[in-house]
Order: sequence, then structure tokens, then C-alpha cells
Amino acid sequence: MSEELDDLYREVILDHTKHPRNFREIANPTRTADGHNRLCGDKLKVFVKLIGDKIEDLSFKGAGCSISTASASMMTEALKGKTLADAQDLFTRFHDVLTGPPDIATDAEDLGKLAAFHGVRKFPVRVKCATLAWHTLQAALKNDSTAVSTE
Repeated sequence: MSEELDDLYREVILDHTKHPRNFREIANPTRTADGHNRLCGDKLKVFVKLIGDKIEDLSFKGAGCSISTASASMMTEALKGKTLADAQDLFTRFHDVLTGPPDIATDAEDLGKLAAFHGVRKFPVRVKCATLAWHTLQAALKNDSTAVSTE
């Protein structure tokens, strides 16, 4: 990845850290789930409002590091209005870019702004920060009340 693209990605992550989108509690959510990254101290709760198989609204609350906060913010933007199948597909592609073999990781560009997290794969401890919100959303969509942990 070029240095200019890396700089742009850093700016995107910083913007979502300083000004997280959808950082609020949804009134009367259909589903919720709690997540905790014990290693970094990130804690968040994901709120989902489903209508049929569509994510009508999606938000989060909590406290975490810059990677965790930016990832949760960008996840909510990317998945609002999407179907459950779309959400599962994006989760898989995002997770593969961060944890999969290097040839999969090169396909990060098709993730749009979420490609900003491509460089996180170099830091396995930070991968847990970037994926916490996503795993927590998966639990919420499965209506699993067990708190998600990255351990």
C-alpha cells in the first residue's frame, strides 16, 4: 500500500475516533450484545433494530481505544440499511482481511473505508480491538446474551 493511502487511512481512523458515528443507545432495540477486550480494556454495547432481515438502525456505546472506537463507528455506518446476509458477508470479508492469508488481505480495497484497517493485521493484539464490535454484532444478531470476549 502506498504511503499516501496509509496516511489517508490513518486520517479516516482518527476522524472516526474523535467523532464516532452512531455513538448512542437506540430506543427499544430489537437486539443488543456486550463486548469486552480484556487485553486492551475496550468495552462496548451494540444496539440493533431489525425489521425483518434488514438492519434498520445500528449503534454502539462504550469506551475503547482508537482502533476499537473507529471500527465500531465505521461498522455502524457500513451496515445500516443492509440485510442480515449483507452483514454476514461484510463481517467475513473484514475479518478475512485482518486475519486471513496474505492473498486475501490484498483484497481490502473492496471494503471501501473499512480498508483503513488493513494495516492492523501487522499487529495481532490490535486485530482484537478492530474486530470486537464486529464479533459483538454477530452475537446480537444471533440473539446470544453471552458477553463477547476477544480472549
